[in-house]
Amino acid sequence: MRPYHQIAIFECGEPLIEIPLNLFAVESPHPYKKLGATYGEHSPYYLRQSVIENLIQAQNYLNLLHPDWRIQIFDAYRPIAVQQFMVDYSFAQALQDRKLTEVELSPNLRQEIWEAVYEIWAVPSSDRKTPPPHSTGAAVDVTLVDNTGQIVNMGSPIDEMSERSHPDYYANNHHPEAQQYHFHRQLLQDVMLKAGFQRNPREWWHFSIGDQMWAWLNNQSNPANPVTARYGRIA
Repeated sequence: MRPYHQIAIFECGEPLIEIPLNLFAVESPHPYKKLGATYGEHSPYYLRQSVIENLIQAQNYLNLLHPDWRIQIFDAYRPIAVQQFMVDYSFAQALQDRKLTEVELSPNLRQEIWEAVYEIWAVPSSDRKTPPPHSTGAAVDVTLVDNTGQIVNMGSPIDEMSERSHPDYYANNHHPEAQQYHFHRQLLQDVMLKAGFQRNPREWWHFSIGDQMWAWLNNQSNPANPVTARYGRIA
């Protein structure tokens, strides 16, 4: 259970629709499909209808500040099966990075690796009261592309399992490159929050609107006017 799972979900039934990719930058082929993840009837570039409208607002805000820059969509809707695939893949990758095999793992080391995986990845829960954010169609992983078509350097790649993924990791680092990374992360946050999104406190790239995490973060900052989630798990 994460703290945001205490938020009640009152599903509004809004449809999951295709993102108009011509308005954004996009990674192709999709990074998880490239690894072998299977999405079924929907591509990963789907979101709830209102979430897309808010994402378009964020793109418009970005263009006011930086004409010809684009929000790049890394991942959006994610079925539970893909969530499970990526959790398992990340665990296997962590073993490979440490040059370990499963049979070599002590219980403590196994626990340590799983904790690192779940720092980044939501549990692929099938309980409708605790859906992974991306499985609601309300969460999106994004970065920025500049006016030359280059991905803006944020100081760490999306999905990295380290403290560098924390949004304010570079905030107090006075090295010029580090300050630039923080500036870019703040720019991304500013345009997304202005459009109504909230950012995952552990991931600079993850934003959502209308799901449990969004409601929980809203309620932390505005306890006098609590909100509930309007998007639950789709499939």
